[in-house]
Amino acid sequence: MFRQAAFAGSAVEPAQFPRDGLPEVAFLGRSNVGKSSLLNALAGTRGLARVSSAPGRTRLVSFFRVKGVPRPGGRGRGELYLVDLPGYGYAKAPREVRESFEGIAVSYLLGREPLRLCVFIVDARHEPGERDHALRTWLAHYGLPWALAVNKVDALSRGDLQPRLAALASGLGRGAEFVLPVSAERGTGIEKLWNAIRGAAFEPAALDATLLATRGADGR
Repeated sequence: MFRQAAFAGSAVEPAQFPRDGLPEVAFLGRSNVGKSSLLNALAGTRGLARVSSAPGRTRLVSFFRVKGVPRPGGRGRGELYLVDLPGYGYAKAPREVRESFEGIAVSYLLGREPLRLCVFIVDARHEPGERDHALRTWLAHYGLPWALAVNKVDALSRGDLQPRLAALASGLGRGAEFVLPVSAERGTGIEKLWNAIRGAAFEPAALDATLLATRGADGR
């Protein structure tokens, strides 16, 4: 699948968000959940999104414009933005800093017309925390379309992974469009996630068939 991704800019306030109306898919989750690595895997470009060894470094809303994305049903190609939102839950950051970069994430999510899907990323190795459940409740309250991407599944054995996915699907993932295991390291689930992104961005009705296929393949 041919795609060309490039950094399009970062924003510290809504006035700096893109105004071209292209569909947007936002990525959110805890500071150390691997958002940047997953974005790089989706883009097929290792250094597109900055990967830091210190959680909590992302304090901006960053936009990555992707060209040449096949539309569902073979209807040509289109463009969209993958949007990297600041992480949450990094306790070592001063409170005023945490509030400032979490605030910009909220200002993006509320009332953003081009937003088609929120990809909520969790770490397969850890149980969801209080902030994760709070985010799920928040997304549901505001009626935002969201999916749960369970990252770093390569770190679990198959025997451990299936119960974890089942628990997430019936717990944190309740109300999600889908729950999908992924690995930025090994590429697991990346094309399935892309298929869902394409459906949400270009033809929301086509997302239903994609989700059915995804759920069947993952045993849901």
